[in-house]
Amino acid sequence: MSLFHKKNEQNAAPRRRNHGCLWAIIIGLIIYMVLTFISAKFLNGVFSGSSSEAHLKNHSIYKFELSGTVVEQAPMDNPFSGFMSTMPGYNMEEVIGLDQILSNIRLAQGSDKIQGIYLYGGNLSVGQASAKAIRDALVEFKSSGKFIVAYADSYSQSNYYIASVADSIYLSPIGNIQWNGLTAQKMYYTRLLEKLGVKVQILKVGTFKSAVEPFFCTEMSEADRQQTMIYLGGVWNLMKQAVSDSRGISIEQLDEYADLYMGLRQQTEYVERGFCDRLVYEDEMDSILTKLAGTEDYHTISFHKLANVKRAESSVKDAVAVLYLDGEITSGTGNGIVDTKVLKTLREIQKNKHIKALVLRVNSPGGSADASELINHAVRQLQQEGLPVVVSMGDYAASGGYYISCEADYIFAEPNTLTGSIGIFGMVPSFGELREKVGLDIDGVSTNRHSDLDINMVYRGMDEEEHQIMQSMVERGYELFTSRCAEGRNIPQDSIKAIGEGRVWLGQDAIRLGLVDQLGNLDDAIKKAAQLADLNEYSLSYFPEPSDPMADLLSMFDNSSDEEKILMRFREFVSQPRVLALMPEVKIQ
Repeated sequence: MSLFHKKNEQNAAPRRRNHGCLWAIIIGLIIYMVLTFISAKFLNGVFSGSSSEAHLKNHSIYKFELSGTVVEQAPMDNPFSGFMSTMPGYNMEEVIGLDQILSNIRLAQGSDKIQGIYLYGGNLSVGQASAKAIRDALVEFKSSGKFIVAYADSYSQSNYYIASVADSIYLSPIGNIQWNGLTAQKMYYTRLLEKLGVKVQILKVGTFKSAVEPFFCTEMSEADRQQTMIYLGGVWNLMKQAVSDSRGISIEQLDEYADLYMGLRQQTEYVERGFCDRLVYEDEMDSILTKLAGTEDYHTISFHKLANVKRAESSVKDAVAVLYLDGEITSGTGNGIVDTKVLKTLREIQKNKHIKALVLRVNSPGGSADASELINHAVRQLQQEGLPVVVSMGDYAASGGYYISCEADYIFAEPNTLTGSIGIFGMVPSFGELREKVGLDIDGVSTNRHSDLDINMVYRGMDEEEHQIMQSMVERGYELFTSRCAEGRNIPQDSIKAIGEGRVWLGQDAIRLGLVDQLGNLDDAIKKAAQLADLNEYSLSYFPEPSDPMADLLSMFDNSSDEEKILMRFREFVSQPRVLALMPEVKIQ
């Protein structure tokens, strides 16, 4: 072979390799596009299948399972939840919306195909005001003459409060009913931080503003103990009264039984003391339901199936908007009530000419004072343009949660809503002692006296002058907060300060103080908003859109331990804006 041909062969080899790479890329792209198309079709089918319309059959019984965690607004159906729950070591708790729970009960009440409700199980994680809303809806359901029956292997205390409305309550022969009274517990980090060499510098206004106490106390202050005992006692009294009315057990007896710690008593005592009607195994419930339905051919319909039964849609263009504000209030980014997202939504509502009134469904313990002021300002702007605004309070509408509510034309709360907590605090960690322990030195130069304040307050600690500068900022925040409450509620600012001081109030007590106008639920607030807008007929528009299932899928991988969550909570606290309007974090159970 000549040298010329050899050179040509050598030159052709790279070209063949290049052509091969090019074809590999093209084929790869084609395969990717085909797989993407197929995946999109599959996911579309999964999503549409998860929300396919259900149909009611005659002789139906709504089986409402008391399990999962209740949030304010129903998330979108998550088609991945069933698959994820089968993964080894994975524990997923279903999230259901209070709005969907109440909608299902109303639909069951109005349908001639549903004969009654079967409350099954008793481990629903639910706030106090939300539990009352569910129970009230069940009481209204009974007014239709239909039956409610309940069965569980065990009942948590809040779930028994809900189930006590049933005509008959059944319990497993090896089950239990928690009826032990309420307790409110806090975790205090002070000694832990001292061991680490971390000092938390506190700035606050309000004797009862106890949200920061876990960072400089080792136990409840007397002021916090007093306010907590008052609202805890109020919630307990409401629970006892409701159970007493439904089960015919006196309030005095209910307190006596709570002192016996009923959760660990012999099962026969639950029947003897009137907490349930019979001890039965789950398979025996079929004959009970057959008798109630009057036929062996009854059908049970689940929560999600009933949620997918088509509702009648209003063709009326005039609308009342319902904006859910759920979670802690933050600035810029994050979860919960994010000021930028809320302001954008309020602008959308403002531009929508069909929306004639706005209901804010507030369920928040508070958060950033600056973000609360921005939302408060946006609400006032809507009112100035003639849009009536009504607030419906959920489990909490306290501190920043009250800040964003106080300007409304009318405020509704549940009797056991926690509200008020009108106060401001700031919290800055100081790592001076820790820095000394580990041998970390910091030095630098500044052009002015307090140029390094932001750095020094963390790594050295504030001196008296710096502390006063920060305290003045907090006090200005408190003045602004109380002035907004005074303007919104038409109460002198001095009077607001007298009932403020960071104190938490129950909704039923907030009425006499002028912080709330009326006890009622979301439906009451919607009717009031329509009345203020002179609407006889109206449709409803809900904001924001339900959460995305793909985002929920990613959140499923959060399997943080309790210890990790405690550390995350501390990091959230120290990284928050320096001025906060947040109520005490208390776990009531």
